[in-house]
Amino acid sequence: MIALLDTILAQTPAADVSGPAQINLLQAIVLGIVQGLTEFLPISSTAHLKVVPIALGWGDPGVAYTAVIQLGSIVAVLWYFWKDLTTITLGAVDAVMRRDYKSQEFQIALGIVLGTIPILFFGLLIKALVPDFDRSPLRSLTSIAIASIVMSLLLATAEKIGKRNRTYEKLTVSDGIFMGLAQAIALIPGCSRSGSTLTAGLFMGLERSAAARFSFLLGIPAITLAGLVELKGALGEGISDAGVAALIVGTISAFVFSYLSIAWLLKFLQTQNTWVFVWYRLAFGVAILTAIAGGALRNI
Repeated sequence: MIALLDTILAQTPAADVSGPAQINLLQAIVLGIVQGLTEFLPISSTAHLKVVPIALGWGDPGVAYTAVIQLGSIVAVLWYFWKDLTTITLGAVDAVMRRDYKSQEFQIALGIVLGTIPILFFGLLIKALVPDFDRSPLRSLTSIAIASIVMSLLLATAEKIGKRNRTYEKLTVSDGIFMGLAQAIALIPGCSRSGSTLTAGLFMGLERSAAARFSFLLGIPAITLAGLVELKGALGEGISDAGVAALIVGTISAFVFSYLSIAWLLKFLQTQNTWVFVWYRLAFGVAILTAIAGGALRNI
C-alpha cells in the first residue's frame, strides 16, 4: 500500500490549479441528491461531492458551493428534530432558572455548545493558516481516499469493542465534548462529520441510534455556520444568475434527500449494525486509489 501511494503521489499533481467548475441545473440536482444522501450517513458528503462530479467529468464544484447547499441539509435536520430542539432549549432555560444543572436537557444543551467549540476553533485556524484551502493537498482525491479508509477501520473497531449500553437519556456533557473533538476531525475532507461523531459515540458506549441522534443535533451549529459563512463569501464575490439558480436548486434537492436519509438512518440503526458503512468506506477509498493509479482519475 505504501509503495502504491508513493507511486500515486509521484505521478499526479496534488491539486487542481483551475477554479471551481460552473454548475448547471441538472448537475445541481444531482449534487443536491449526493449532499442529502451523504451528509448524515457516515460516509462523508465532502468526499462524495468532490469525487462524484470529477468522476462524471463535471470538475470540482469547490468548497463554497458544497458548503452553501449544506444549508438544505441543515433545514432538513432542523425540521426533523424541531420538537427535540424545542424541548432541549426550553428545558435548559428552565434548568438554569431552577439551578438544576443535572437536568437532562441542560446536559445535552451544554454538551452541544461545548462540543461545537473544537470545530469552530480548528476551522478558524485552518482559515488563517491555509487561506487557499479549496486547493489544498488535503482536498486531493488521494487524501480523501486515505481518510475514508482510516475512518472505516476506526468505525469497524468501534463497532467491535463498543459496549452500546447507554441510551440517549443517559447523555452527559462529557459526551458532547468528546464527540465535539471527534467532529473537528471532519475538517479533513473524507473523514465525515457524522462518521467521526458516530464512531466516537460507539467508543463511548452509546447505542447506535443514540449516537446518531446526538450526532445530528451536535452538527446543527457547525453545518449552519459553515453554510452561512460560505454563502456570505459567494455573495460577496458576486455570482451569475445561473450560479444563483444552481445554488437554489442544489439546496432544495439537498433538503429533500437529507430529510429522507435522517429518517432512514435512525430507523436502520435501531435494529442494524454499521458494518455496511465500514465496507462501503473501505471500498470507496480503495476504488479511488485504484482509479488514480490506473489513470482513470486525476489526483486533483
